[in-house]
Amino acid sequence: MRQIVVVGAGKIGQMIAAMLAETGDYRLTVVDRSRTRLDELAASANIRAACVDIADAGAMARVLRGAFAVLNAGPFHLTATVAQAAAAEGVHYLDLTEDVAATRRVRALAADARNAFVPQCGLAPGFVSIVANDLAGRFDSLDSVRMRVGALPEFPSNALNYNLTWSTDGVINEYCEPCEAIVDGALREVPALEGLEEFSLDGILYEAFNTSGGLGTLCESLLGRVRTMNYRTVRYPGHRDIMRALLQDLRLAERRDVLKDILENALPGTTQDVVLVFVTVSGHRGGRLVQDSYANKIYSRTVAGRTRSAIQITTASGICAVLDLLAEGRIAQSGFVRQEDIGLDTFLANRFGRNFAVSRTAREAA
Repeated sequence: MRQIVVVGAGKIGQMIAAMLAETGDYRLTVVDRSRTRLDELAASANIRAACVDIADAGAMARVLRGAFAVLNAGPFHLTATVAQAAAAEGVHYLDLTEDVAATRRVRALAADARNAFVPQCGLAPGFVSIVANDLAGRFDSLDSVRMRVGALPEFPSNALNYNLTWSTDGVINEYCEPCEAIVDGALREVPALEGLEEFSLDGILYEAFNTSGGLGTLCESLLGRVRTMNYRTVRYPGHRDIMRALLQDLRLAERRDVLKDILENALPGTTQDVVLVFVTVSGHRGGRLVQDSYANKIYSRTVAGRTRSAIQITTASGICAVLDLLAEGRIAQSGFVRQEDIGLDTFLANRFGRNFAVSRTAREAA
């Protein structure tokens, strides 16, 4: 039974621990500095809680000693601390971060490392890059890659048409930081909250706009092969304008702690959510300009004995599937591993990857 450390006992960390413990193939140590969060962990003989300050590099190194891998579901600003501890102990490292700067630090640590560093193993970045790279591989030459992902309430009931289903810090960060894109064949940084568009899927109207981090390393992988590539977060219409007023007009981007307090005290959480993944790739095949698309909706359901939100299911399934593939020797065992290095069929055949199976009214179009 492989020893795994899960960093962070929030919504996603708890989900990861429950899913892995249920298999009987892994023994988990879940670390968090909050005893309250640790007390919320599902009872299991395969889960041990450890109250540890994640920001303490020495303490983290001691926890990781002898482990097979660490799965980092902690705050993005502590990514480097956990990754450095993994490097020092020779432990495989996986994370969920969407923060571009944090991923660059992980990549630097991966140079000449004997253990694997696999960042961005969640939904976006993560699964969406696997899908986009699979579609891109079907073309003789590429023109555009457009990736749209959203975690949305099924039943929106406020002006923002939004509920907190994920990390508040993460949402604010992706709304504020510059976004990578390929524009006219060149790698560019474009502003968050710009590029507003609307589209309809299954008869429902959505909006999408630039947010940071969702592309992962795919820009680098496809640079020189595609004319246009971008990632945009999906919301219900009207959300972007209100968030832009808060972040830019009221300058709360400069006071993120204030905005976090406002959102967490005004927007309720919910497990009744839907994750939407919509990827469209166009290019030439057999001398003709054609387009392939992938569209999927994943809904909340009972997993590991509890009702789980769709964002919990998809994010945790992504990193758990990558851990399985690492343990089976099906991905590189050392150095920096990109999400797009993983084949879509390989991912979906995994026991956790199956949670991304097309559901309800969504479908794959090709």
